[in-house]
Amino acid sequence: NRINQDLPNTNSWVKAGTIQRWIRTVINRMEHYKAEHYKLLKEDMTQLELAIWKAKLDEKEDADSNQKVQAKRAKIDVESARKERRITSGADIIIRNVLPFLQLSEEE
Repeated sequence: NRINQDLPNTNSWVKAGTIQRWIRTVINRMEHYKAEHYKLLKEDMTQLELAIWKAKLDEKEDADSNQKVQAKRAKIDVESARKERRITSGADIIIRNVLPFLQLSEEE
């Protein structure tokens, strides 16, 4: 909108320079917002991955607590079990299918 206010009051010999500066300003803002979008998208994908992992951990705990008879088990390394569930949570598949809807297209 600023260009519409400035252009009518600008001399004809400097209009081209005024338009070029305005275009550079618009492009710089777009690049800034694209970078900001990418940063937020990266953070959100991390949050989504952690939420899926947590849901899988909760699901496993519910399944374990619902079993009426639990056989004696060898002590399981809890940390490795958590890491294994993170890998097998399916987050990579979900993110791969959600991400295209959130990314900016190459033309933008």
